[in-house]
Amino acid sequence: METILTLVAVGLVCLATFFSSVAVLGYFRLPDVYSRLHATGKIGIFGAVFMLIAAAVRADAAWGYALVLIFFLIASGPATAHAIASAAYRLGIRPESSIRNDLPEPDLPPPREVADRCRVLNDGEKR
Repeated sequence: METILTLVAVGLVCLATFFSSVAVLGYFRLPDVYSRLHATGKIGIFGAVFMLIAAAVRADAAWGYALVLIFFLIASGPATAHAIASAAYRLGIRPESSIRNDLPEPDLPPPREVADRCRVLNDGEKR
């Protein structure tokens, strides 16, 4: 049984190494902050989760700690990536290679004015 657990742990460590390597590769190869956040935020968490599971497989007493850490990684990862992306956008760093930018540009009219225009157009007035 010990040999099987060791093989499972080694397989999980290899999987964690693969995901972490892909995250690092994405960090260096992708062009802008937002793409890099996607690579490190999504794929990097998988590497950490698989490493924690591998540690828990080898040390039976570590399951509780591993599950708590996995929960916090999965819960805080997207919030952290969103906070960094929001801060980068507010600093004026625009997406370089994104297909579209869903966030409004600063030179657009206020949302209330846009909503009023849409309401007028929907009431039957021609453009």
